[in-house]
Amino acid sequence: MTEIDGIDPGVPPSGTGCADCDAVGGWWFHLRRCALCGHVGCCDSSPAQHATGHWQATGHPLVQSFEPGEAWFWDYAAGTLYESGPGLAPPDGHPADQPAPGPAGRVPEDWPSRLHR
Repeated sequence: MTEIDGIDPGVPPSGTGCADCDAVGGWWFHLRRCALCGHVGCCDSSPAQHATGHWQATGHPLVQSFEPGEAWFWDYAAGTLYESGPGLAPPDGHPADQPAPGPAGRVPEDWPSRLHR
C-alpha cells in the first residue's frame, strides 16, 4: 500500500483521544485515526464505536491504528487490513503514558464487561 485514495498524509490527528468520547466524557478501549481527515475515534471494541461511526457519516473508509507502535491500516469499505502504509503527519499514536483503555479517570472498573466482542 503506497498510494491510495482516501489518505492525506499531511493532515494531523484531531487530538490524543477519541474526539467524540472526549466531547461527552466517555472512554475508549483503543483508538483509530482517519487517514483522510485525521479524526481520532474509538475502535469497534469500545462502547461507542466512534471510528466506524465516522466512516459511516463521512464515507472516509481508511483508518490507521492510533496506538503507539502500531502502523496498520483498516479499510472499512473493503474489509481489508494493511500491515503498513504511508506515513501520516505526527504524532502517529496517542501519548505513550495515556492508558488503554483510557483516558485515565474515566474508565469504569467493570470495563471488560462493557466491550463489544
